[in-house]
Amino acid sequence: MSDLKWYVLKAISGQENKVKAYIESEVKRLNLEAYVTQVVIPMEKVIQVRNGKKVPKEKPFYPGYLMVEANLIGEIPHIIKNLPGVISFLSLTKGGDPVPMRKSEVNRMLGKMDELSEFATEMEIPFVVGESVKVIDGPFNGFNGTVEKILEDKKKLEVSVMIFGRKTPMELSYMQVEKL
Repeated sequence: MSDLKWYVLKAISGQENKVKAYIESEVKRLNLEAYVTQVVIPMEKVIQVRNGKKVPKEKPFYPGYLMVEANLIGEIPHIIKNLPGVISFLSLTKGGDPVPMRKSEVNRMLGKMDELSEFATEMEIPFVVGESVKVIDGPFNGFNGTVEKILEDKKKLEVSVMIFGRKTPMELSYMQVEKL
């Protein structure tokens, strides 16, 4: 079906996931899978620090907006607009017809998501053997050490830390140390 286009849906900020779930279950319930094929919340990965730990978290790239791939015929726009949390489709005029996104915009948005997911899995190893680091998490928080080995498959480092004047090797994740 070539009438599928991407549209931007405005929703109440913070309810993007709920809105996505509502649309998906409503589409299933009404057997409209051929007309509403994808609902995407463009996400970005951010690193938050919680209790001294760096936590990767996804947050909506455009809070309050979802992308919907659909063929908006007949009642479909109304069905979607009447779901809880939905404000409206993006249109040129208030209450006007939903305006499809340009192909280039869609590719940019979806491309952005691919880049982000790759970014998250292929984290560069920010350390080199012989480098001095400070432990910022765990029982040896505050100790300094030297990177002895990089355990790439485990995404960990072997760091030797001076404890009571003796070098003690320990395995730490990248997130548990920082460069000195």
